[in-house]
Amino acid sequence: MNITRGKVAKAQKVVIYGPEGIGKSTLASQFPEPVFIDTEGSTANMDLARLDKPSSWSFLLQQIDWVKQNRPCKTLVIDTIDWAERMCIEHICQTNQKRSIEDFGYGAGYIKLEEELGRFLNVLQDVVDMGINVVLTAHAQIRKFEQPDEMGAYDRYELKLGKKTSARTSALVKEWADMVLFANYKIYSVATDKDGKKHKAQGGARVIYTQHHPAWDAKNRHNLPEEIPMDYSHIAHIFNEITQIENVPVQKPEQQIQQPEQQSITEPLVQTSQPQPDLTTEPAKTVELNPMIPKSLRDLMIQNNVSEEEIQIVVSKRGYYPMGTPITNYDPGFVEGVLVGAWPQVYNMILEFRKDLPF
Repeated sequence: MNITRGKVAKAQKVVIYGPEGIGKSTLASQFPEPVFIDTEGSTANMDLARLDKPSSWSFLLQQIDWVKQNRPCKTLVIDTIDWAERMCIEHICQTNQKRSIEDFGYGAGYIKLEEELGRFLNVLQDVVDMGINVVLTAHAQIRKFEQPDEMGAYDRYELKLGKKTSARTSALVKEWADMVLFANYKIYSVATDKDGKKHKAQGGARVIYTQHHPAWDAKNRHNLPEEIPMDYSHIAHIFNEITQIENVPVQKPEQQIQQPEQQSITEPLVQTSQPQPDLTTEPAKTVELNPMIPKSLRDLMIQNNVSEEEIQIVVSKRGYYPMGTPITNYDPGFVEGVLVGAWPQVYNMILEFRKDLPF
């Protein structure tokens, strides 16, 4: 067993949250060599490096896997985590054939959400362990809060995650982070009459709160002042101290990312004895797809250079639809719940078919 002493410089896990328009994305863009995954499409007018806007939870996970394999940056920014949570909820509902997270009953849906988001944070931890900072931006919400040992309740700012009291995703993200920074406008109330009965707001400077307060959540592990100007220069020393972890050479894939092997696709609902064709030609370098294919599936197909015929073969071999049925004729619930929801398994089946090609 080894005993180490002193500070260990490592990549940081940072959460930046605040009201809309405060400048969270701008602040995140000043971190070392950032690459954004823009879940809400709000950085279109900013000059920064970004991956394509993810159209599904599966696509978002695949983008993070690509970052792990290729290491294109020193900071990965998820902008925002609350919009990513929406995609996670949609993914859970589609894969379980539910219309709403509430349809699971007795809080079971929120337990599934917590488990899925926990796995998501574990994947981000892998990114951090490789020496890449991870920054999650989030919107703020005002929530009524009542302490068990105090009388009365008061309002406080929190992460806009887990809108129901039974959801624990906000606490999960805060526990995961090394720093939770709350950005807000500093406003003063000034009396305008001699009796002090009328007031007006003044100020409005943007500041970052770094420590816990009854009115907001915040924390840091670097002994930062309780309040600092909203300027990256005031936290830059933290990242300048981080020693660069030597990158292990990574062999980039020739075409697209291969997902790790997982369990097989959902068992077929209908068996078929119809002969199934095999792939006889190598997929083209660039696949042209029908623009009417649902965007969430089409984005995954483009990302992995998958043709419509390959999807049809997988679907027909599992007995869902006869070979040759256009994807546009598939039931939307089947597309989102099976093809998109179980994309890693679908893609692994396609890779197995490609191995059998004669050239």
